[in-house]
This record gives sequence, C-alpha cells and structure tokens, in this order.
Amino acid sequence: MAQDRSFPRPGSRSLAIFRRNLLVWRKTAWTTIMGDVLEPMIVLLALGYGLGALVPDIGGVPYILFLSAGSICMGALYGATFEATYSAFSRLQIQRTWDAMLNTPVSLDDVVWAEVLWAGAKALKSGLAILLVVAALDISRAPTLLWVPPVLAVAGFTFAAMGLAVSALARSYDFFMYYFTLFITPTVFLSGVFFPVETLPRALVAVMQALPMAAAIELVRPLVLGGVPEQAGWRLAQLAATGLAALWLTALLMRRRFLK
Repeated sequence: MAQDRSFPRPGSRSLAIFRRNLLVWRKTAWTTIMGDVLEPMIVLLALGYGLGALVPDIGGVPYILFLSAGSICMGALYGATFEATYSAFSRLQIQRTWDAMLNTPVSLDDVVWAEVLWAGAKALKSGLAILLVVAALDISRAPTLLWVPPVLAVAGFTFAAMGLAVSALARSYDFFMYYFTLFITPTVFLSGVFFPVETLPRALVAVMQALPMAAAIELVRPLVLGGVPEQAGWRLAQLAATGLAALWLTALLMRRRFLK
C-alpha cells in the first residue's frame, strides 16, 4: 500500500493536544520562564556590555544593540528546537504519549500539528523573554518592537517543524547531537547573531542567507533599531515556505514511522 504523501491536515483535536502540553508545562512554568530571562540577561551583560566596550560600532550601531536582535532570534531558535527534539522525542519514544493519543480518535496529523504549534509557542515565549530584557535594560524601546512577536511566531513555527522532522528520524537522544553540532551551532554562529553575515567569504554568505535563521535576523534587527526591514515580504515568505515544507516532511517521516 502506497504511503500517504498529502500535506498534514490540521484538525480541532490539535488544539486539545496543545492544551494538554500547556497544562503539563504549567507545573514547571516559573522555572523555565526564569531561565529564559536570566540566561539572555547574562549574555547581553557579558557580551553586550563587556565585549561591546572593546568592539567598535557595527555600521554605526552599538554592539549591544546589534547583539540584542540576534539574541532574540537565537532564543526563539533554541526554544523551538529543544522542545521539538528532546521534549517531543520523550513524548514520542520514551513516555509513549503519542501511542496513547493515537489509540483515541486523534489522528497522526493532529499530533504533528499540535507538536509543531506547541514548540512554536515555546519559541515565541523564549524570544519574548529576551525582548522584555532588551526593553527593561533600555537597550531598545523602539515602537517597531511591537512587530517583533509576529515575526517570532512565523520563525518559531519554522524552527519547530525542522526540529520535529529530526525527531521523526531519531531512535535515541544521542541522535540530536548531530543536529545540534552540524546544523544548529553553525547556524547560530554564522547567521548574523554575533557579527554581520557579509563579513564571511562570499560563497558562504549565499549559503547562510538562505537559512531561516538569517531571514529571521534580517527581519528582527531593523525592527529593534527602529526601522523597517528591507524585502520583509520576501523574508516572511521564505520563513513560511521553509516551515511548511518541513511540516510536510515531518508528516511523511512520522507516517513511515507509525504506519509502516
């Protein structure tokens, strides 16, 4: 029998699964929220103020302001990725939560959509925590910061779908080391979080700018600086297309895993 290759269909039961994850998370909510706030504050203080005192302005922008935009996107990336890999894999393989849900009227597509939306919500939470730190420390209070959350929502969805696709292939927690080492870490260091992408070799610049992290940073950084991103529609379309493609791939891999 041929495998179903259709795009996963969202259903109302996805919201019930999302709510289930939310209720579980509420038990440790304050611990995770404090971690979301304290870690970026330490990074901004150490690198932004400490290293920033030794680094000249980048394009006329103080280094701490330049770094804060990248840190917001980095927080969203890690928030989505950790949830869509380690936490989702625990529900998938260790706790067998997926098996239990699939023995009810819930469909596999419902579970996939719920997991991606939940990990995307965790990305939004992490990014907003850093955004609040940026505002609280008076690094930036530009009115355009109000447009950052919608960008983080789209970027978080994309990061979440990519991470869940990796979980569909994993058979143990060790598998995620390859994803973090070979993709996430280079993405963080080379997509413009700590320095402009344009300073990289020309061939590498084209590769990094094609990644969703670079698109997210190119949208968020102008907003943090109080401006309007160039080619905003194109960048948002790039993020959305990547996220939808990753979601479709995740559905294919999960169907192969459960329905083979």
